[in-house]
Parts: sequence; C-alpha cells; structure tokens
Amino acid sequence: MPDLAINIAGLHFKNPVTTASGTFGYGDEFLDFIDIGRLGGIFVKAVTGKNRDGNPYPRMAETASGMLNSVGLQNKGVDHFCREIYPRIRDFNTHIIVNVSGSTVEEYVEVAARINELEKIPAIELNISCPNVKLGGMAFGTVPSMAEEVTAEVRKVYKKVLMVKLSPNVTSITDLAKAVVDGGADAITLINTLLGMAIDAERRRPVLSTITGGLSGPAIKPIALRMVWQVHKAVQVPIVGLGGIMNATDAIEFILAGASAIQVGTANFIDPAVSIKIVDGIEAYMDRHKINTVADMVGALRTE
Repeated sequence: MPDLAINIAGLHFKNPVTTASGTFGYGDEFLDFIDIGRLGGIFVKAVTGKNRDGNPYPRMAETASGMLNSVGLQNKGVDHFCREIYPRIRDFNTHIIVNVSGSTVEEYVEVAARINELEKIPAIELNISCPNVKLGGMAFGTVPSMAEEVTAEVRKVYKKVLMVKLSPNVTSITDLAKAVVDGGADAITLINTLLGMAIDAERRRPVLSTITGGLSGPAIKPIALRMVWQVHKAVQVPIVGLGGIMNATDAIEFILAGASAIQVGTANFIDPAVSIKIVDGIEAYMDRHKINTVADMVGALRTE
C-alpha cells in the first residue's frame, strides 16, 4: 500500500489532504458527512483579536467557474475561540490548524500568542491578505517588507509550526515567499483568493455589498498551479497548495508542481465529502503508478 504520510516542518500528517480556512467552519459542521479522522488536517476559519460581524449582505456570489466572497473574517474573537470553540474540536483525530488574522501587527501577535497556549493546536496559518489599518488599508501581504515584519513579530511569540498564507494579488509571488521565509515562516500556503467583482446588469449595481471580493474555485487553478511551481523553485520550505482543487487529479497536479500538502476549499460547498474522495483518489493514483510515498511526487513535474 502507498504511504500517504507527509511531514511539514517536523509535523506529521497522515495524508496530504486538508481543508481550507473559511470553507469548512470549525470542522464539527461536517461530522454528519465524513470521518474527519481520515483527513490530514483542518484549517479552521479565521480568528481575530476581537469580535467581527463581517461585511453586510450580500457577500457571496456564484460565478461561471467558482465563487466570489467578501464575508469579512466574521468571528467572535480569540477569547471566544479559546473558551467555546477549542474545547469542542480539540480531540478530533486530525491536526487542527488555526487561521490567524488581524488589522495591525499587534493584533496578529496577540492572537498568535493566545493560540500558542492551546496544547492541541500544533500550527497556525498567518493570513497576511488582511488590510493594515495603520497604513491606509494596504494589505500586509502585498509588500514583501510588510509581510516579513508581521511574520517576524509573530515568530517571536509563536513557538510551534508557523505557516504563512500568501496573497496572489502581487507582482512577484516569489519575492513575497522569500520575505516570509526570511521572517521565520516554517511553511507557506498559497494561493489565497484573487480580487474580482460581479455586476448585476439589470440593476446596474455590483452584486456584492463591498463591490469587490475574493475569487475562488476552478477559475483560479491555473494561476495557483503556476505560483506553487514558482515558489517551490524559489524557497526551501514546504508548500501547502490550494486554489480550485475539485478532485484528486487537481490535488495531484499541485503536488507535482511542488506542494507537500493541499487544501480543499470551494469544492466543500458542492460536495461535503469531496475531501475524503480526494484522499482515496491520491492513494489510487500512487498505487497505479507504483509510487511509494507522497514525498516522491512533490515537485516531480517533468519540464525537460
């Protein structure tokens, strides 16, 4: 039997299939559909320092090949997560990884320090696509120096595995990747959503209340694959790839491009059991091609 286990910065995963933040809730919402223990991990929805109500409705829109969202990091804050959510999910038989978000460096540090105290949370995913309110709303993840700074400050207080999620809305994804590695990132997840918009022609109005939102789903897969491949060649840390993964073949393509693990996002809204089907599909592919370990597939794309 193929060995699906992977290692990311010393953290052992039973397989490379995880779920993307914001698409799988806190995991317990899916207990009626799948055995969560079969997943490599769950990236739970964003946690911020204080309560956020999110953006006004409408804040989601279906597109021809995916979806737009502008939920706005709705959550009840890190105190509520530690007190109410963590006890509910701490004993899942898989890794629980928390997406950490904020509007200032200080907020990122505050949330990371609190999550660091939770025994059953082995890693965080730093979401640097958030706007820096002190710099007029420019996202941390669009300027390498800002990305490095917030990563370095969080690294000082967070002692476990630190993953940083990169925004694709940049000129050079490799410059951004190098910056967060210099700041102390143990691994990189990419890509986050692409900025897009939708228009209601009859009303001559934007569909989303925020006008623009994040595009996810199959439409962004070619861009995500390209960026994973570029970053794999540019840095030496593991990559968790995501962006339009709808089935096992998509996941395998990301691994061949250089991802050690993958996240399933938009597909969860279509089929709540899709992540388990992807685990089975990767195993079948490895068996068919006589591949012993996932590590043998990582970055194995033939370009010559």
